[in-house]
Amino acid sequence: MASGPRPLSEAAISPTVTPADASARRRLGLAAAGLVLGFCFLPFVLLPLLAGIVPASPLELLADPYLRSVTGFTLLQAALSTLLSVLFGVPLALALHRMRFVGRDMILRLFFLPQALPVLVGALGLITVFGRNGIVADTFAAFGLARPSIYGLTGILIAHVFFNMPLVARIVLGGLSSVPAESWKLAGQLSLSRWATFRIIELPALARTLRPAAGLVFMLCVTSFTLVLVLGGGPGATTLEVAIYQSLRYDFDPARAVTLSVLQILLVALLLLPSFVRGGTGDVGFGLAQGSRRFDRPSLPARLFDGIVATLAIAFLLAPLLAILWAGLQADLGRLLIDPAFQAALGRSLAIALLASALGLALSLCLALAAAGAGRGGGLFLALSGSLVLVVPPIVVGAGWFLTLRAFGDVARFAPAIVVIGNAILVVPYATRILSPEIAAVGARHGRLARGLGLQGLARLRHVEGPALRRPLALAGAFGMAVSLGDLGVVALFGNADLVTLPYLLLQRMGSYRSTDAEGLALLLALLCLGLILLAERGLGGRKRMP
Repeated sequence: MASGPRPLSEAAISPTVTPADASARRRLGLAAAGLVLGFCFLPFVLLPLLAGIVPASPLELLADPYLRSVTGFTLLQAALSTLLSVLFGVPLALALHRMRFVGRDMILRLFFLPQALPVLVGALGLITVFGRNGIVADTFAAFGLARPSIYGLTGILIAHVFFNMPLVARIVLGGLSSVPAESWKLAGQLSLSRWATFRIIELPALARTLRPAAGLVFMLCVTSFTLVLVLGGGPGATTLEVAIYQSLRYDFDPARAVTLSVLQILLVALLLLPSFVRGGTGDVGFGLAQGSRRFDRPSLPARLFDGIVATLAIAFLLAPLLAILWAGLQADLGRLLIDPAFQAALGRSLAIALLASALGLALSLCLALAAAGAGRGGGLFLALSGSLVLVVPPIVVGAGWFLTLRAFGDVARFAPAIVVIGNAILVVPYATRILSPEIAAVGARHGRLARGLGLQGLARLRHVEGPALRRPLALAGAFGMAVSLGDLGVVALFGNADLVTLPYLLLQRMGSYRSTDAEGLALLLALLCLGLILLAERGLGGRKRMP
């Protein structure tokens, strides 16, 4: 006898996970989200209670010319950096997508290197090329021209384009590679002109990718700290994050630091709000997409133009990397390797990176497992919790905890724990992006069978998700370690004689004008981070054909 329609149950809504598993994962996810939220925002709740520090009111913010100036410069440099990165990155992506030549895959892998480099190392390479005593300045001097300065807005823009132009090019290449192969075949059969091909095929792909690409670059530039700290060149070229650092390290003005921190959080939250309303910025993630063969036949001038664009961009990217390599090899690396200061900094950096990576992976796994079984609203909340580092950058979190912990005694006692947790939070957005698709895929493939067999809890995690996550966890761990090794955000405030990491040691050597040692340290740190991230990149996209 046919039965009537059954009411929707939790099993019908989430058929791949048992109710007990769904509940346990939800609790773990909420605990992980609570830790992330608490670490990012708790200091700013406690500061008025413990230290009586209250941020300025909106009217006071508007009336303060210094705050207006810093906020204006923060937005100006971010807007100009984004514009330049897009203006150079889009033609580069189009040129490389149209061209086919020996070594193209290796060139595309070059685009991973600026993101793999610690920001401080990249800044040193740019100074070596574009600084007052650099290659470009020597060329100007040889022609009787004044030596240009890289410090100030010009240097910040050059540095942001160096780091973000390859990112824009990769995202646009991914969009072009998603165009169906049939479109390129039809364009070739119809002998469409270069302009017609651009208007009909390439432009729609650009329209889909430019908004998330520009939004991501803008946010990275708004929250840029290390580049502006090194290349800012004075009060006229200071962003909110650098002003927070200066307020604590040099002026020790806690009230101003809190006001700047709250202003930074509000500014970034307002800038991110439109993308959250639209459902996020889209996946601009890691790896390289599959490419489709093109059948258009560009003219000789068009091929020459593409070749010139690609050559200039590659030279711009390679010059600082080669400068780091060359200058680093001129240093006494043997002496540096046995230097007690380097060995101590290396040991601390590796210990912090291992602990931060492990904690970041644990938080990311809890968030990803919970988000996979949650509804749309719950999944979005958990996903956004893992991306809070965009809203509350490390230097802002560090400033909050630095001021809060002063109420409990010597801040140096708490410094290692804060640095580890801060770096772990920094790892979470990268790790969740790597783990979440794998968890969703394994749930779709094996979830119903696992539920039918009664697998749940640790048994399900070991036999179902475990084998599929082994490789992504290793890759996320390698990526997280590299990110933690090269970060200067939290340790810039908490660094002291007993807590010197490799980036902090490099900053000290640069500040004391020991340029040879700084260049050697930069090379060693770059090789360490590049090795880890290239391992991750190879695993994520190494077996795929380049776009």
